[in-house]
Amino acid sequence: MPELPEVEALTAGLSRRTVGRRIDRCRLASFSALKTVDPPLEELVGRVVAGVERRGKFVCVDTDGLWLVAHLARGGWVRWHEVLAATAIKPGRSPIALRVGLDDGAGFDFTEMGTEKRLALWVVHSPEEVGPLAELGVDPLSPEFTVERLSELLGAASATVKNALTSQSLIAGVGNAYSDEALHAARLSPFKPAGKLTDDELARLHAAIVGVLSDAVERSLGLPAKGLKAEKRSGLAVHGRTGLPCPVCGDTVREVSFATRSLQYCPTCQTGGKPLADRRLSRLLK
Repeated sequence: MPELPEVEALTAGLSRRTVGRRIDRCRLASFSALKTVDPPLEELVGRVVAGVERRGKFVCVDTDGLWLVAHLARGGWVRWHEVLAATAIKPGRSPIALRVGLDDGAGFDFTEMGTEKRLALWVVHSPEEVGPLAELGVDPLSPEFTVERLSELLGAASATVKNALTSQSLIAGVGNAYSDEALHAARLSPFKPAGKLTDDELARLHAAIVGVLSDAVERSLGLPAKGLKAEKRSGLAVHGRTGLPCPVCGDTVREVSFATRSLQYCPTCQTGGKPLADRRLSRLLK
């Protein structure tokens, strides 16, 4: 799933390539992905791209007052083409959800792999018209994200710290992977109650969130889109590394599995050496 660093890199790449270019065509291949009907998608044609920015995990393309907003969900991505194919896209037979062609023959696709099909697109006069975007919490790389703000957010959350970190209404842009990484760097159990962190734990967690995300953004910016996923995997310490040694202490990275996702952690670094119960296995044994 693309998270803040990958979306930041994808957005920066689109900005470099599209600002000042005119949109010559838009071809929608996934009709369920488009969540708005007015203004129509076709109204983007003929407009010049004025800017591209990231808000949380959303890609926001400003076409001189009319915005194309995309949420990439679990399997979405942005693919750039120096020369955009002229062949027609067949709905339902391609991972392409939307193809946007520019006046110089280049263009980009919003794509989605897998069967969930949760990628979402909006055409709006302002990004704030997109409900999920308007409800986003603080951006963890903004000046507003301080230790005090983190304390306020987590103090009011009746959830585990893992679930609180991935709640987009609290902190925008952090998902499953980077929450695992931040908790590992902060030496915190993912199941610790969010509202019961000490001042020292809050300070460690804040530094870990900012550090993990900043490092990932720095490594990702400038890379081609096809290299971002490999770069993400190479920079992870625990997420997706079940059974491998922790790069900090050498203990084996463990996993807790849920219905549709899993988390990874290091027992020595995070839980006092005690493995956490695997929720999926526990249910099977009942």
